Amino acid sequence: MASLKIPANVPLPEEDSEQLRKAFKGWGTNEGMIISILAHRNAEQRSFIRAVYAANYNKDLLKELDKELSGDFERAVMLWTLEPVERDAYLAKESTKMFTKTTGFLLKSPVLDLLLSFSKPSKHTKLATRPLLRRMLRTTHLEISERYDGNADEVNMKLASSEAKTLHKKITEKAYTDEDLIRILTTRSKAQIMATLNHFKDKFGSSINKYLKEDSEDEYVQLLKTTIKCLTYPEKYYEKVLRRAINKVGTDEWALTRVVTTRAEVDMERIKEEYLRRNSVPLDRAIANDTSGDYKDMLLAFSVMTILKTTSSFHCL
Repeated sequence: MASLKIPANVPLPEEDSEQLRKAFKGWGTNEGMIISILAHRNAEQRSFIRAVYAANYNKDLLKELDKELSGDFERAVMLWTLEPVERDAYLAKESTKMFTKTTGFLLKSPVLDLLLSFSKPSKHTKLATRPLLRRMLRTTHLEISERYDGNADEVNMKLASSEAKTLHKKITEKAYTDEDLIRILTTRSKAQIMATLNHFKDKFGSSINKYLKEDSEDEYVQLLKTTIKCLTYPEKYYEKVLRRAINKVGTDEWALTRVVTTRAEVDMERIKEEYLRRNSVPLDRAIANDTSGDYKDMLLAFSVMTILKTTSSFHCL
């Protein structure tokens, strides 16, 4: 469930463009106006605003924002205003700059969650990785974006039972890069994967990730475990990313910005619920306590609208 709050009566893109133009004029930028408009428009509406702004003023809205804003606030606004595919390409480009010799960084970087949420494959999002990871990342990238859903709610229980046995066999043999194992994890609907993993646990006594725990120091197995977690319970994966970003010494603004801006229109409400369950603190409050200024206001605008109105609403998160 998305957390984005859109006004009941959305102004025309011409009106929004005019207000943004006014926000850029004068002695200082009106950051509040920018937040009040862009943070409360969905992807389609933001796309129209960009197109109208370019047509009416012969200027690129993104370049205007880049010129007027700075710091973490600028990054949040820019990521949010990009088209989803543009954002994918940008995050992939940034990720390739951040690779190290180990995948420890990979698991904390945008690469994994980016690959697990692509809307479609793109030549701009090909990643150069070490041979050990290349097959898994390439397969995840290409096949999840073309994931077999059929009717996403339908489950083939016979197939689930059969594939649970296949997964158990491959994991017992430590054949972690086996094509059948990767195919099962990357080409089935979420409902089908959940059924398969439930069969796995019922038949073999433990979850698949507990079976993988024996080799949890192996970098490829770490990636495999995280992939399974994100495919089945993405809210748990993103909660962990946010918890690490907020609780570490010195906020990881890059991770915080990335998750909030990419999930606000997807499943932020579920992530908020998981964060509250795991940390006993509402995510919105944690963000408010760990950020400041326009950057804080922008992030909270994506997810906190319902609790800013009345403090008594905190218990509903």
